[in-house]
Amino acid sequence: MQTQLFIGGQWRTSSTDSTFDVFDPATGDLIVAVASASADDARAACTAAHTAQQHWAAVAPRDKAEVLRRCFEIMHEHRDELARLIVRESGKPLADAVGEVGYAAEFFRWNSEEAVRIRGSIGTAPSGNNQIIVRHPPVGVVVIVTPWNFPAAMITRKLAPALAAGNAVVIKPPAETPLTALRLAELFAEAGIPDGVINVTPTADAGAWFDAAVEHRATRMVSFTGSTATGQKLLRRCADRVLKVVMELGGNAPFIVFDDADIDAAVAGAITAKMRHSAQTCTAANRFFVQAGVVDEFTAKLTAAMGAVAIGDGITEGVECGPLIHDAAVQKVEALVEAAVAAGAKIEVGGHRLDRPGSFFEPTVLSNVAFDSLITREEIFGPVAPIITFTDIDEMINHANDTEMGLIGYVFTSDLARGLNVGERLQAGMVALNRGAISDPAAPFGGMKQSGLGREGASEGIYEFCETQYIGVAY
Repeated sequence: MQTQLFIGGQWRTSSTDSTFDVFDPATGDLIVAVASASADDARAACTAAHTAQQHWAAVAPRDKAEVLRRCFEIMHEHRDELARLIVRESGKPLADAVGEVGYAAEFFRWNSEEAVRIRGSIGTAPSGNNQIIVRHPPVGVVVIVTPWNFPAAMITRKLAPALAAGNAVVIKPPAETPLTALRLAELFAEAGIPDGVINVTPTADAGAWFDAAVEHRATRMVSFTGSTATGQKLLRRCADRVLKVVMELGGNAPFIVFDDADIDAAVAGAITAKMRHSAQTCTAANRFFVQAGVVDEFTAKLTAAMGAVAIGDGITEGVECGPLIHDAAVQKVEALVEAAVAAGAKIEVGGHRLDRPGSFFEPTVLSNVAFDSLITREEIFGPVAPIITFTDIDEMINHANDTEMGLIGYVFTSDLARGLNVGERLQAGMVALNRGAISDPAAPFGGMKQSGLGREGASEGIYEFCETQYIGVAY
C-alpha cells in the first residue's frame, strides 16, 4: 500500500517528514499513516507539473487518447482491488464501490474519445479584411481538490478531461480517503502517463497546502468538489490570482412525488436517490415532497424499504448501508433528526445512531415534516428521508426552489408533460424524471446557484480545461 507523496513521477516523504492517520470508519481502527504534504511539497508538485505539461501539451491528440484509453483499461483490470480499497477507507458498501470504479474508469474512455475532438473555428471577418481563427489550447497546471465520498470518481471526473485537453495536474485527495488516489497514481503511471503530468499530494494541512498551490505562478485553474462553505473560501483565494475555477458544491435535492406516480417505482427511485453510498452524496434526495393523495402509501412503502436496508461494514456481502465517514457526521445527523422531531416530525423508522463500533446511523424516515423545518434547509449527508406533504403545486415548487442550492431535483409522475414542466421550473442544474440516478460521463454534471460553477462530463467538460484563443490573420 503506497503511503508517500507522488511528485514528478517519484514517491517521496513529506519535506517535513510529517504524516497523518487514516482510519476505517466501520471500526474506528487505524489503517495506516500517510505522508502529509507541506506548502513546499505543494510548490514542488506545481513546478513538476509545469515542466511536464509543456511536453504533454505537445503530444498528438491521438497519442494522448491512447494513453487515456489505457488508463480506462487498467482501472478495470484492478477493479476488485480498487473497490476493496475504497471500502476500507470510506466504508462504502462493496457493491457501491465496484460501481464507482466502473463509473470512474468511464471518464477515461469518454475523454479518450473527446481528446481528438477539441474543435476550433475559422471564418472571414465581416469587413472581409482578415480571417478569424479560434482555437482551444490547454489551461496549463490544474489544481484538483476532491472529497472523500467518491475517492476514485471525483478524481477521474476532473483528471481525465484535464489530461485530454493537454494539462498537467496537482491533486489533493481528502485526508479521510487518500489511499485510493495514491494507488490510482501508481496505476496511471503504469498506463503510460508521463512523469510529472499527475502529482498526488495528500495533506493534513489543507489551508497551507492550498495557499501554496494557488500562489504558484504556474497554477492557472482550480477544480474543486466539496461543500459550498469550503468552495466559497477557495473562490476568495482563487480571486487573488484570477484563476479559472470549476466547482461542484453542495446540494439540497427535492424529490417530488405526484398523485399519479407509480408509487413502487417512486419508492425504488427514492432508495436509489437517498441511499447510494449510505446517503453521503451531493446528489442525495434531501427533501421528499409528496402529494397528499399518495403520502400515506408512499410513506408506508418507503418506511418498509428503509427498514429493510442491511446495515454493516461495507465488505460484508449484502450490506446496503455502511458507516458515515466519522463520528462528527453522525452527530450532525442526530442533531437534525432531534430538531425535526422537536418541531413536530414523527419518526416512522430508525432515528438513532447504532450502538456498535464505527460511525453508523439507522436508515430513517420522518413524516409530518414542516416546509421550513431546519432539516429541509441543511444538506443532511446521512440516511434520513424527511417527508413533506403538499397539495398546492405552485407552493411546493416555490418551497423546492427556496434554497441557495440548485444541484439536482427528482420528479415522479406518469404525466410526461407535467414532469417536464415541473422539471423546467426547478432551479437545478440537473433533473431526474422518473429515475433515482442521473450521473453519466456523457452528460453535463453541475448545478445552479451556490451548487457550483461550470460542468463536468459530456462535451462541455473538456472545454472547462481549455482556454479560448483568437488569432486574426490578414489576407
